[in-house]
Amino acid sequence: MTGKLGRTARGGAQTSAGDLLDLVRSGRAVTRGALQQMTGLSRATVGQRLDRLFRAGWLREGAGGPVDSPLGGRPAITLEFDGSHAVVLAADLDTRHARAALLTLTGEILAERSGPLVVEDGPETVLDGLGRWFAELLTETGHAPEAVCGIGLGVPGPVDSETGRVVQPPMMSGWDGYDIRGRLSRAFTEHTGAGPVPVLVDNDANLMAYGEQRTGYQDCRAFVLVKVSTGIGAGVVVDGAVYRGVDGGAGDLGHIRVGSEALCRCGSYGCLAAVASGGAVARRLTEAGVPAASGSDVRALLAAGHPEAAALAREAGRRVGDVLATVVTLLNPAVLMIAGDLAGTPFLTGVRELLYQRALPRSTAHLDVLTAKLGERAGLIGAGALVVEHLYAPERVEERLTALGV
Repeated sequence: MTGKLGRTARGGAQTSAGDLLDLVRSGRAVTRGALQQMTGLSRATVGQRLDRLFRAGWLREGAGGPVDSPLGGRPAITLEFDGSHAVVLAADLDTRHARAALLTLTGEILAERSGPLVVEDGPETVLDGLGRWFAELLTETGHAPEAVCGIGLGVPGPVDSETGRVVQPPMMSGWDGYDIRGRLSRAFTEHTGAGPVPVLVDNDANLMAYGEQRTGYQDCRAFVLVKVSTGIGAGVVVDGAVYRGVDGGAGDLGHIRVGSEALCRCGSYGCLAAVASGGAVARRLTEAGVPAASGSDVRALLAAGHPEAAALAREAGRRVGDVLATVVTLLNPAVLMIAGDLAGTPFLTGVRELLYQRALPRSTAHLDVLTAKLGERAGLIGAGALVVEHLYAPERVEERLTALGV
C-alpha cells in the first residue's frame, strides 16, 4: 500500500468508498479533511464516495470535532459508522447445548436464548432448530427478517474457512463435509420468509478468542484462548486476525498425545482430551461414585465447591498446563485465557503450576494467564464480529453498494 492510500494493495485500484468506510470505522480518519489527508483524494472525490455510503445508510454525521485549521473556524463535522441500519444473528453450538443471539453491528446483544441441541442428532435437525430460534429472536425484538445482514455460527470442530464445512470433526458425527452455510441459510428463510443471507462458520474456540480479544484486548498482538469443555480446543488471534492454519485445523490441542492409554472419542489413544477435558473429568467422577454425565455437570459441581471435582479439575489443569508450556514457547502470547466448563480457580491453578514450571521464564515474563471475561457470550460476540468484519471489508463494500444501486 502506498503512503497516502491513493492506490491500494487490492490490485492497484484507486481508494474506494469501502476504504473510506474502513478508515472511519477504525477511527483513523473521522472527518472529510482527515480522509483527504489520509488518501490523497480531492475534496470532490471524497464527497462523492461518502455520498454513496450515506445513501446506503451506513454512514452518518456525528457531533462537531476539533477545528482542522490552526486559524480557527467552524468545528469539523465528524463521521460515524451507523450501526443501526442492520442486525446480525449468531449461534454457538456445543455438543449438547446451544446459544443464539440477535446483535447490533457494534456487538451489543439485543436478545438471546439457549437450550439443548445435540450435535449428534445431525445437521438437518440442529440447523433447522437454529433457524426456528432465529425467527423467535426477531419476533421478540420486533426486528424485520430483512434487517438481518448475515449469520455467524460457531461449531465444536475444525472448519475450512473457505467452504464453511467441518473437516473430520471428532465430536460431530454426520457433519463431516456437510454444507452448513447452505442449510442454515435455508433454515433462516424457511422460518422467517426472508431471502437468503450470508452465513459464516468457524470453530467455537476461534470465535470465543476473537470475541474476547476484540472486546477487551484489542492492543494484544498475540492472544490465545483455550476452551476446556467436552473437548479441548484453542483459538489464536495474531495482529487482530484469527489464525486458522492451512485448512482450519490450528488450535486442536485436545488431540495432542500426552502418553496416556486412555481412549479418545477420535478413536486414538493418549489424547489430551481423553484425560483432561470436562468429559474426562466427568467420567472419573462417575467412576468415583459422583454422577456426572458431561462437562456442564462438572461445572455445576465446581460451582457448589465439591472437593473431588475440584481436585480432578486441578489435576486436569496440570495436564493442560504441561501442553500449554509448548504453546506459550512457540507463540509468545501476551494473554492466555482459559474458558469453558472447567474454567475456574482449581483448573487455572493447575495450569499455572505446570506452565510456569515447564516454560522458560523468557516466554512467561510478559504473559497474563486468566479466565474468560465474556463467559458464554464470547462465542456469540465473536461470531457477530466475524460477520461484520466480513461484510464491511473494503472490497466487499464495493460489491454490496453496487448491488444496492448506490
